[in-house]
Amino acid sequence: MDSISLVGLTLGVAAILIGQAMEGGHIASLLQPTAFLIVIGGTLGAVMLQSPLRVFKEGMRMAKWVFITPATSHAQLIQQVTNWSHVARKEGLLALEAQIPRLPDPFMRKGLQMLVDGVEPGRLREVLEVEIGAWEAQLRQCARIWESAGGYAPTVGILGAVMGLIHVMENLSDPAKLGSGIAVAFVATIYGVGSANLIFLPIAKKLLAHIGTLVAQREMFVDGLVGIANGDNPRIIESRMQGYVV
Repeated sequence: MDSISLVGLTLGVAAILIGQAMEGGHIASLLQPTAFLIVIGGTLGAVMLQSPLRVFKEGMRMAKWVFITPATSHAQLIQQVTNWSHVARKEGLLALEAQIPRLPDPFMRKGLQMLVDGVEPGRLREVLEVEIGAWEAQLRQCARIWESAGGYAPTVGILGAVMGLIHVMENLSDPAKLGSGIAVAFVATIYGVGSANLIFLPIAKKLLAHIGTLVAQREMFVDGLVGIANGDNPRIIESRMQGYVV
């Protein structure tokens, strides 16, 4: 559990609500279902319009990374690759073939299989880095749906504000309806700007940070495999892989 995300979200929302109360306003006045429907529904529709279904669904699934960090273990990976390098130096690359079915990650299985097959180091790095690049581009495209939502939400909020003001203008002769129209107008703007800067854009940035960590781990793995293919000393391989850990 990424506790700082939960604390940050709670702090951001609480600061707004407490500030509203300190100014003498009622928190209930910020609860406007109409404004919520306009902003969230309009933003969701815009994001869906711009995104292929696969990208949209994957981007929504990735949102859990904000609170549940993707599993990464640089130390375990370094130890694993270092052990492989010791085995390769003593028994040859073919001795690593038994390790392939034990790897849960298809990318790691592919890389180790290529190493066992005797693919030359330069070619090995080239093939795996192309796959990393394509994988990273796909993840970033999915994460950017949240960045796009952060761009659309304030504009949709302004749209909701204009709609509320239109409602006000249409009912100038009926003072009883003026309050609800003005409330929707201003609260829609709050929802649009608030959701963009407290939810959508921070989610996008957090996802991109996690993607960077996952990509670095794969690059570290590739570096280790290339070191084994070159016949480097296991201590050199371990030291070079540790350089990826910040």
